[in-house]
Amino acid sequence: MRLADRLVTSTHSRTRLSVMVLRFSTLSCSLLVLACEGVSPVPSDAQRPVAATPSAVTAPSRAEQAAAALPASRRTAITEAVARVAPAVVTVQTETVQQVAADPWEMFYGGRSGQRTQAGIGSGFIVQSDGVIVTNAHVIAGATKVSVALRDGQTYDAKLVGIDELNDLAVLRINATRLPVAPIGTSSDLAIGEWAIAIGNPYGFLLGNTEPSVTAGVISATGRNLVPQQGGSDGPGTYVDMLQTDASINPGNSGGPLVNALGQVIGVNTSIFSPTGGSIGLGFAIPINRAMRVAEDLLKHGAVRHPWIGLRLAQPTGNTPREVLRSGVVVRSVVLGSPAARAGIKPGDQIVRSRGRLLRNMFDWEGEMLDLRVGEQATMVLRREGAEETVTVTPAEMPEVGAKKVEVLRDVQLVTLTQAIRQERGIRSAKGALVVNASDRVMDQLGVMPGDLIIGVNRSSVSSAEEVARALEQLAGRGVIQLTIERRGSIYSTQFYIQ
Repeated sequence: MRLADRLVTSTHSRTRLSVMVLRFSTLSCSLLVLACEGVSPVPSDAQRPVAATPSAVTAPSRAEQAAAALPASRRTAITEAVARVAPAVVTVQTETVQQVAADPWEMFYGGRSGQRTQAGIGSGFIVQSDGVIVTNAHVIAGATKVSVALRDGQTYDAKLVGIDELNDLAVLRINATRLPVAPIGTSSDLAIGEWAIAIGNPYGFLLGNTEPSVTAGVISATGRNLVPQQGGSDGPGTYVDMLQTDASINPGNSGGPLVNALGQVIGVNTSIFSPTGGSIGLGFAIPINRAMRVAEDLLKHGAVRHPWIGLRLAQPTGNTPREVLRSGVVVRSVVLGSPAARAGIKPGDQIVRSRGRLLRNMFDWEGEMLDLRVGEQATMVLRREGAEETVTVTPAEMPEVGAKKVEVLRDVQLVTLTQAIRQERGIRSAKGALVVNASDRVMDQLGVMPGDLIIGVNRSSVSSAEEVARALEQLAGRGVIQLTIERRGSIYSTQFYIQ
């Protein structure tokens, strides 16, 4: 029996508190009605950007002219930083064709065909003068058409160079030259409390034009890990090792730059934590060091070379979330012949530090894995039998092997979480797909086991077994897949390929 034949449905109410990606929301009569996934208003002819010539440096905007004429007594680090970066910030516009139920009565009179075009909007920034742009993967996910508007409203059709859903990053290219480039800084030495400036185009054309807007705050924290809430978040999958800022970030800011006081990009604005759908001062950005590493891979290879060292971690221990987050990084198994095995790492070892970074839990480890580069040596400190030992690991590219799709669909049995199942098993999350049964082969390759509750696939939360089945069907053969799982009350994630 196929996986799809074994699925059971249920419905549960959504909680209000969520971590959300910042794609433009559906707008009704009030701006207070927001959701992070939805449509943007299609601009009127008066607002619609004009077509652009292939290469031209646009004239300074009124805001830039005003900034240039600003008296020295009114100049601040923020105004100077914005002047450096804002010209390179763009608006990313998308169109997605969706299948909808056709109305037979309307079709009888030549009405709709069962398809609907949905518009979306986000931000991005230029990293090469020949038209290379960095944005979030979720901004352009599923889009059938992508265009980019510069600060003066000129638009270009955009080509997708590459996308990495695991890191939620994408690279676009437009046919233009001599474009302003955003200065790139570093995210490795950020200080808590230093200035942080978010630049983007929240709410898009609704606010009148494509010139980016600016909000300012501070770096609130670094190394933040965001996971779906066990109470039943509407948010996406796991984000690890993120920058946190209280600079206001709103729908449409996704993919725009987070900037320091020197006018250097230090992060890519990506998500917010909010009970309302609007900014409450809990914004998160992907560190720029990771974003540029991903962009370089996408430009050079068309895909990201995900590092692999060949080990699996032991299940975190602890009776409370705080204890789990302090349970350490303990090796459960090591793949024979893998980089970890060659470095001398053994089951039972605790990885204490990697490249000087303290590892307190599995999320710290996942964040470190995102920053490792294939072929570059990494020094790791292990704790073995009470003593510390230093080893050198050279990550390899994740092997293109994994469970075959037919095996996954045949050998994994899922059911949608119901209230009765939740109470019976003591599950904390309010929605997801429960793993009822799985073959030994698939359990080993996917890192799941019976009793696990799948609550997220890549950057999307899931509320039913059908959603998991659809996601695995769609993502098979497209790259690394990440599942976010609740196991024995703790949240963790696993990564794998499906051929």
